[in-house]
Amino acid sequence: MDDISVLNLFLEAGIVVKIVMLLLFIASILSWIVIVERYRFFEKIKSQNSAFLKRFWSGDDLDILMKDISEDERNYGAINLFKSSFEEFKILSKQESMSESDLESINRSMRVSIASDEEEMNKHLSFLANVGSVSPYVGLLGTVWGIMTSFQGLSDATQATINAVAPGISEALVATGMGLFAAIPAVVAFNKFISESESFSQSTLIFAEELASIFYKQAVKK
Repeated sequence: MDDISVLNLFLEAGIVVKIVMLLLFIASILSWIVIVERYRFFEKIKSQNSAFLKRFWSGDDLDILMKDISEDERNYGAINLFKSSFEEFKILSKQESMSESDLESINRSMRVSIASDEEEMNKHLSFLANVGSVSPYVGLLGTVWGIMTSFQGLSDATQATINAVAPGISEALVATGMGLFAAIPAVVAFNKFISESESFSQSTLIFAEELASIFYKQAVKK
């Protein structure tokens, strides 16, 4: 057992199994890069939106709140929705009166903002889904090919023993293990980020309804 390691099994594997292992290794590395990037992304926007909503519901003046929103970085969620819809509202509020079509244009800008956020939040998640669904089968392909090659080698062997096929089968099974190693984190992360995306979108939708109500009340007062 001392001379058996994943590296040794890789080096001794056939060309097809080696290609499968390399593909799975690359897929695993890329999926972890996506996982870390998406985790930081969601943590950032949740922190920013939490701080913004705290200020918004504390009763801060909306104009001051608008000025404090950074123009140097992309905003998401409630911040992005407030920014786009409040700009629209300020333009329309300069008119003598606001019609229902004017208010509908504000609602339209809110929907565009939410759709834009959803597109950004789902960015790269399809890659995780593909890695999670395809990797086990790619690993299985390497395993089947490796086992098949091992048994074919028995035809040239003078004695058919377990020792003759064990190394080849071990090499092949590593491909299955690598497939699972790549797939499991990708599936778990995909489900987590999809859940967070849906939850974030739902909270933004609720904020949109509340903000639309505020705009409507101000338009009626006018």
